[in-house]
Order: sequence, then structure tokens, then C-alpha cells
Amino acid sequence: MFDEKLPPRISPAQPQAEPVKLTTTTPIHAAFGGFREHMARRDLTENTIKSFQYDLNILGQFVGQSRPVGSISTKDLDDFIEWLLHGRGVPCNQKSLGRRITSLKVFFAWLADTGVIPSDPAAPLVHKPVSTPLPDILFDAQVEQLLATTNMLRHGDPQGAGERKPDARPYLLVSLLLTTGIKKSECMALVLNHLDLSEPEAPAVWIRYGDARHRHKERKLKLDAAWPRVLEEYKAQYKISDKLFACTARNLEYVLRDVGQLAGLPKPVSFEMLRWTCAVRDSRSGMSAEQLRHKLGLSKVTWEEAGAKIAKLAAPAL
Repeated sequence: MFDEKLPPRISPAQPQAEPVKLTTTTPIHAAFGGFREHMARRDLTENTIKSFQYDLNILGQFVGQSRPVGSISTKDLDDFIEWLLHGRGVPCNQKSLGRRITSLKVFFAWLADTGVIPSDPAAPLVHKPVSTPLPDILFDAQVEQLLATTNMLRHGDPQGAGERKPDARPYLLVSLLLTTGIKKSECMALVLNHLDLSEPEAPAVWIRYGDARHRHKERKLKLDAAWPRVLEEYKAQYKISDKLFACTARNLEYVLRDVGQLAGLPKPVSFEMLRWTCAVRDSRSGMSAEQLRHKLGLSKVTWEEAGAKIAKLAAPAL
């Protein structure tokens, strides 16, 4: 589960830039500048920010960079889309069109949400996103198969006839990913003091970010009740003192691949497969879309596509 309550951080005070004050009469080019500042404070990559800027600059070319942002109507945006398709003289495929409509929706929704404009002219715009393949996930029986295999590795050779020594790492890793759905980068950043084991029956892990721009993605996630016991076995075997996984991400990718092969699964097990599997299982168990978005640490922009895929994967087969 997701817990929004984070303990306070102690950090040096950072000077805050005075936000750009926007009104309905603000020229659209100045509103673009304010929007860029907003994006820089969120979890969007520089490439994503540049992509938004590029799309919005094309809108500025069409309506005029000095056009007051509050005067732009839904008809203006419909005319802009028609111009992109038939009047600009530059090919605009469905993927590019979908991205540019998304840019319009995000930009004008931000203006409306912050009270700069009274209503969102981009809300009525409709586009069909280009379909991308659904990610691979594990079915419930395959999850049990994978956990049983990692549990076998955890206990080693019970008869003592082979050379396999007990190895708790595969079980620790797989159960962590299936329970929390964290990303590979988040997994690799974990250190022991991110674990909250103060309540034996309700262990949890804090997902932390060093970059202040990503602090809103920090969250507390519940762990399986048996996980702390496996952790102690793992710490003794691998002499862990600080980082939870004192190896490379590639090394853990090999662990997941190998344990999937040993379990006889048809497709390679990966961080992404277990993240999507966790999300789909949570959705099927009744977790709300907003709770799931926070648990996965996704922005509202990213969730639009991810949430649709999760809903489709979680839907019962007809």
C-alpha cells in the first residue's frame, strides 16, 4: 500500500525564485516561459520539457506569440490541429499529432488549474493515441511458480546432496519488486536505513530521492510480513552493511533472468515485468487509480498512458 505521510527532512533552506505572475492578458510566449518553470519543478526529464516546448512553439507560430493566452478558444485549437494536418506543409503523422494534442491539454489544463484562465479550451479536444504493445506480465500461477523457485534457492539443497548453498537474494529481490512495484533505479538506490522495520507485522520501505525536484515522488510502501526474516538471512550471506544491493543493476538483471529460467517461465523475467505485474495485481485487488499512480511514483502525464495499459491488463478475460 501507499502511505502519503513522509517524515520531515532536515535540509538547508533553498532560495525560491519568484514565480511568473500570469493573467488572461499575458502573451502566450510569456505563458510558455511560466509553464517551463512549472515543468522544471516536476519530475519531467529535460527531453520531455524540450518536446513540450517544441510543440507549444508551433502553436505560438500559428496564433501569434503575442496573442493573449486568455483569448485562445477551442475553435482556435481545432483550427490549429487542422492546420497541422493539412495547412502547415510539414507531414504530421498520428503519433506526432497525438503528442501535440497532449501538449495542448497539459498546458491549458495547467493554466486553468492555476486560475490563469477561467476554463480549459483544450479539454474538448479528442485524439486516439497510437497503440503500443502491452507489457509482459506474470499470471498468478507464474507468480507462485517464481516465488516457489526463489524460496527453494533460499533454502539451498535440503538433502545436502548437492553443492547449492542457501541464497536468500533471489527471493528478497523478487518479493520486493512484486510487492512494491518500484523501478530498477529506485531499487538500486535503496540503503538499509530506508527500511522501516519498527513494526514487525507491518514492515515498510521509504523510496527516497536526493534531487529536490523529485521529492514529490518519495513515498512509503508496505512490504510482505515475512520479508524482514528473509532480509536477515540475506544480510548474513552477503555481509550487507549499507546499500541493500551492493552490486550492479546488470548483476540483478541476471539474477531475475536466471531465476525465471529455473522456474520454467516462457519469457525472461525483468524489473519492468515485475513492476507491471505488481501494478496489475494491485488494480485487480481494488486499489484506486490515484493510489496506484502514487504507489508507482508516476506523474499525471505519465499515468495517462500507463493507467490505460494497467486497466486493460487487469480487465477480466471475456
